[in-house]
Amino acid sequence: MQESLQVVEIQRLEAALRGALAGEVRFDKGMRAAYAADASNYRQVPIGVVLPRSAEDIVVTMRLCASHAVPVLARGGATSLNGQAVNVAVVIDCSKYLGRVLSIDAQSRLARVEPDVVCDALRNAAEAHGLTFAPDPATHSRCTLGGMIGNNSCGPHSVMAGTTVDNIERLEVLTYDGARFWCGATTDSEFDEIQFAGGRRAEIYRSLKAIADKYADHIRKGFPRIKRRVSGYNLDQLLPENGFNVARALVGTEGTCAFTLQAEARLVKSPRERVLVVLGFPDIGAAGDAVPQILAAAPIACEGLDEAIIGGLRSRNLRLDDIALLPPGKAWLMVEFGADSPAEAVARAKSIGGMLITDRVLMNKLWTIRETGASATALNLGGQGVDPVVGWEDAAVDPMRLGDYLREFQALVERFGYRTSLYGHFGDGCIHARINFELRTPAGLAHWRRFLTEAALLVVKYGGSLSGEHGDGQAKGELLPLMFGPELMQAFREFKRAWDPHNRMNPGKLIDARPFDADLRLGPEYKPVSLKTKFSFRSEVGDGFVRASEHCIGMGKCRSREGGAMCPSYRGTHEERYSTRGRARLLAEMLRGEVITEGWASTEVQEALDWCLACKSCRSECPTHTDMAAYKAEFLSHYYETHRRPRQAWSMGRIGEWAPMASRLSGVANFLSSLPVSKRVAGVDLTRKLPKFARRTFRSQFKANGAGTGGETRVVLFDDTFNNHFRPGTAVAAQNLLEAAGCAVELPAQHVCCGRPYYDYGMLDEAKRALERVLEILPSDRPIVVLEPGCLSVFRDELRQLLPDDPRAARLASNALSLGEMLQRRNFRGTSHDRVFMHAHCHQKALWGTAADLAILKSSGCEVLAPDTGCCGMAGSFGYRPQHAETSRRIAGLALLPALDASRDAVVMANGFSCREQIEALSGRATVHLAELLAPR
Repeated sequence: MQESLQVVEIQRLEAALRGALAGEVRFDKGMRAAYAADASNYRQVPIGVVLPRSAEDIVVTMRLCASHAVPVLARGGATSLNGQAVNVAVVIDCSKYLGRVLSIDAQSRLARVEPDVVCDALRNAAEAHGLTFAPDPATHSRCTLGGMIGNNSCGPHSVMAGTTVDNIERLEVLTYDGARFWCGATTDSEFDEIQFAGGRRAEIYRSLKAIADKYADHIRKGFPRIKRRVSGYNLDQLLPENGFNVARALVGTEGTCAFTLQAEARLVKSPRERVLVVLGFPDIGAAGDAVPQILAAAPIACEGLDEAIIGGLRSRNLRLDDIALLPPGKAWLMVEFGADSPAEAVARAKSIGGMLITDRVLMNKLWTIRETGASATALNLGGQGVDPVVGWEDAAVDPMRLGDYLREFQALVERFGYRTSLYGHFGDGCIHARINFELRTPAGLAHWRRFLTEAALLVVKYGGSLSGEHGDGQAKGELLPLMFGPELMQAFREFKRAWDPHNRMNPGKLIDARPFDADLRLGPEYKPVSLKTKFSFRSEVGDGFVRASEHCIGMGKCRSREGGAMCPSYRGTHEERYSTRGRARLLAEMLRGEVITEGWASTEVQEALDWCLACKSCRSECPTHTDMAAYKAEFLSHYYETHRRPRQAWSMGRIGEWAPMASRLSGVANFLSSLPVSKRVAGVDLTRKLPKFARRTFRSQFKANGAGTGGETRVVLFDDTFNNHFRPGTAVAAQNLLEAAGCAVELPAQHVCCGRPYYDYGMLDEAKRALERVLEILPSDRPIVVLEPGCLSVFRDELRQLLPDDPRAARLASNALSLGEMLQRRNFRGTSHDRVFMHAHCHQKALWGTAADLAILKSSGCEVLAPDTGCCGMAGSFGYRPQHAETSRRIAGLALLPALDASRDAVVMANGFSCREQIEALSGRATVHLAELLAPR
């Protein structure tokens, strides 16, 4: 009865929110599942999600939640590691609509921003004025300033200018009971004015003043005197010597006290020139011992990492070229120096010795090792043993004592029988650790609890902070009494009560926190359903769909808004459920069967996956190689066992079946495909132009072009559906080019389709049959040159997942080559002096890269422009569907179209058929394939 009443009350709240907000109100199972976990070990299913369009929406949401006595959680990028971004509450996520830089005052060095501006967006805007926002966590490409304020985030450059609390001037805040005001440092006269005005703000300030007076001595004595004291509330900011700074007291409160509506952030001068020094050490303790001497040289960053991370990358064959740049050692410090001139920066760097790096490209490569190395090694090879997790993260001690602390901590880890990697912000004494805690058994949890207690006591022994960056949340909250004692814990409670007397703001986190071994995402209660799959899901970190679903650890790189291609659907919508992480969370909840209870028949999972472009970018750009394209195809193959497939599955998914017939009457087919009624029947957006069938297929022209005349190497040119029926000129050029490179060119005995379009609609049975026919037709004793990247990706990826034990599949995967790879193997050099703009297909970037194409173009005399163009947004049939067409164009407009506009005088080269269609449709510029660019003229 009580539960049913709660359901009714929540339904009333949802209805009230829908009627009052301009923003979006989502209480459906899909959104609740997508927001049930963050980057931590914790999982709590929210009541619902609100995506506000304005500060007024937030005010109304808070008022309505208060009227129903429902808790509220302010959520930013959800890259938190200690559980503060999940709760049984109404989640307010501002990242979709409230992420703007409102103003920058370069003279005063202040920026005013909305709560969920991405850190990099603020930094980029500031850089236009020679300024920067100093805190830059490893997640700077997607973490939001609101989240950074909540956690008091830091990053490598806190050595230069402090943590977030040191860089916030003022905040506009909203309390649960509706008080809205700006706060910051407060003079005595301002305090008196606030009291004279009366009201809720005056009451809060009066309570804060009483706390500061009552506990001043305890605060001065009990707060560690280190830069990275992130644990607890910043009560020290209320002391007279810190100007009774209410805004800075709220930094690090993790959404437990008030909601940030706007922030005024302090900017600092950005060093114009930067260089990097890398030093090797025999062990991590020795690296810690070197920190005091290095800090004396005034670096702007000092990061450390150990052999466990580097060895983990090496054993996975990841970033081997970058690792080779490191000097000998088993632990390393990466030390950055900045100055106004290169000479000054170099002079400072040389004062500490080590390997000096001035090339920005190499510097970025080494920084990337530091930023993503731990995530990349988060899953054990072979799926054997317990994966390292974030169960003890980011403790901080005085950097002057760092070496001794590291040795004691390493000994503690070993005494408990654990293994760890160690890395972090050594310049500030902040250490990250990924330890193989067993969290799935009661015995493992008991052992973990004993370890955390001793680890906390060790930090206290060194005068440190349990958290030095990621906040306390649920992971550290229970341990705070060990660090602060009873008086300061009581002061924290009173501070919380002053702002949130009814404990509705992110309850159970930081203060009076729920147990750190409760609410675990992969704890003893985690018993996922094992489902039979059509893909084998074999990987180096363990096999099966359940293991595949565990690849995502929530670090959220898929929410980055620029750089690389992942995740185009998130970039086009800013929807969490349309990110790789959001979809992974939905699949994980499907396997749990608690929120998503329909299994393969879930419409919520289908809807999220329907927006996946299957670009495979997450396969390579996600540090844990989450392969959402494969998960999508697998899910849809089962979903459509009980649901009708859309019209596009027949018109576009089966194009390999009907294209040969349609091409025989190409004129008729082209006329019909141009008619609006035909597009409606086929499920094609009316604004899109469908590709035109060529008058003659490539196969029908093949002999007339003199195939196989006296070449040295016999190769098979795979006449894929697209280049055979729609763009035969590409295949003709490829034949001529291969013959010029000394190859005897053959065609397969029969035209066969690889079946690439089948995967978009989950037609895995058809895809498997198509591949079995391919294996029957294609020879196994010579190279197979594949012009279409989407087809080559089938041979190198899906083929081995659908037919993992067929030796012919392994041979074809090895024999299949791109045109660029074949030409490089032949040491071919063309003669071209074109200025070439190169856009690479997402599958190519994800699976085999562009190195061969770039090398051939440059050796042939081309001036190559290869900017980061992301995803084109077409993705096979994705951009043709009415529900996706506008998002498809938006994705193209993020990086690709602006880059094309900036390169008007260049020849546009794109090997992917769908990429070419998108570019030509949206830019009005012609495109060429590598074959057409270099073919003899």
